[in-house]
Parts: sequence; structure tokens; C-alpha cells
Amino acid sequence: MTTYNLEVLNQYKTHLHEEERSQNTIQKYLRDLRTFLVFTDGQELSKLAVLAFKEHLITAYAPASVNSMLAAVNGFLEWLGFPQYKVKQLKIQREIFSKPEKELSQREYQRLIQAAEKKNNRKLALLIQTICATGIRVSELRHITVSALHTGRTTVSCKGKNRTIFLPKELCRNLKHFCKEQGIQSGTIFLAKTGKPLDRSNIWRMMKNLCKDANVEPSKVFPHNLRHLFARTYYKIEKDISRLADILGHSSINTTRIYTIETGAKHARQIDRMQLVLGYRSVT
Repeated sequence: MTTYNLEVLNQYKTHLHEEERSQNTIQKYLRDLRTFLVFTDGQELSKLAVLAFKEHLITAYAPASVNSMLAAVNGFLEWLGFPQYKVKQLKIQREIFSKPEKELSQREYQRLIQAAEKKNNRKLALLIQTICATGIRVSELRHITVSALHTGRTTVSCKGKNRTIFLPKELCRNLKHFCKEQGIQSGTIFLAKTGKPLDRSNIWRMMKNLCKDANVEPSKVFPHNLRHLFARTYYKIEKDISRLADILGHSSINTTRIYTIETGAKHARQIDRMQLVLGYRSVT
């Protein structure tokens, strides 16, 4: 990657900040663009170069990841003034069932909390419950403050939008006890040893350490899956996807639908009960 490319990326980073993109989005875009620039290896930008990168991605990544990376490149090309070099994303049929090996159940969620408690990691146990009981994003955890425990709600700002997140009464009580034990009198509750808010990598690593004791597959254990469990649980009760989209802070209901899909086990039971297959009669 040349100095020129690095300079351009820094300028584009400033542009993304001015567009009020979230920090996580900016980091992701820049990471994808570095991958693109390494692949093109200093050659002149052209439609053929972008198409070659697209073909490379198809052989190395899942379709959803390919589209995500192409979105980053297309946005960059638009900003550079080369919209003619943009390429089409892959057409992906929307999945109506999730993969069982990825879906975290309520029982597994409870076992993770119990495993954290057995390890005397009260902080992690409460952190897991806070994410799952509110549907909050990891990047928004800094808004879970001591003052929020007294009002039972907190206001978060993400992607230029503000929304109110309500905290269950039992969660507030438990967090108040924790703050009293830890001498936390004000500010953000969940902090790293450095004094900064815990980030996704910190939480991911701590949660993975619970998998063996909780008897939960590691593929199911990551912070964002707690948000998915919140969404599925809420939707089972309310069946109001528009309201759920507002609660999660989604600008599109299509994104929320991804959160509410299930493994298909219920659908399999339903079609069995339809009894539309006759018994097999052998010919003797």
C-alpha cells in the first residue's frame, strides 16, 4: 500500500466522521478498504480491478460478508468520484430459518450466567444479563450508568438517532448491589481495568471462557447473540416487529426480521401435525 493510499484513507476516515458514522462502522469500512488496496497492490483503479476483487471475495467469504465488503468499496469509489467503477452486490435469498448451531437458547443463556457466577465473576454475569435483558448494543454499554439505575432507563445515541432503553427492575436492583460492593458511585458501570468501557473483544473473550463450564457450543457464544435472544423473546410475546425495530434502534424492519428468525423446529412440528402424508402400504 502506497503512502498516497494511506493518505486517501485518512481523508475518507474524516469524511465518515463528518457523515456521523459510528466508530465501529468506520473501523469496519477502513479494514475492508485496506483489504481492497492490498489486493489491487497499487494498480490503477478501474472497473476490471474492482470486478477482480469481487471474484476474489466470492471464493474466500460468505455471500453476506462479500456484500458487506463491496458496500465499503462502493462507498469509497463514490466518494473518490468514480461511481462508474462500482459493482453490483450478490443477490441473496432471505433465509427464513436460522442455523441451529448458531442460535443461543434461553437455557444455554442461563447456563452461561451460572458458569460466570461459579467462577465468582459477578461482573460478567451481570454484563451478560444487561445486554440480553435490554437488547442494548455492546457499543452502547457505556450508557449503563449509576444514575440510570435510579431512573430505570437510559438514552443512547447511535447512527444519528436517540432512543430510550428501559432497564428491568430486578436488573437495576442487582446492579445497585454490585455497585455498592465495588464502590462504584457514579458513571459507567462496566469498565475495563484501564478505566475505559469494555469493548466487544473484551466481552467476547470473557464469554468464550465460559463455554466449557456452561456446556454451550462456542459458535453460539458472542455478545451480539444476546441481542438476538432478546429480539426473539420479545417477538414471541408481542408479535410487533415495528415496535421491536424501534427498541433495537433499527432503521429497517428487514434488519429486525433477521433477529427474529428461528431454527425451523416449530415449523417442522407444525407440518407433521398437518398429517398430509398417508401411511405406506407394502405390496405383498
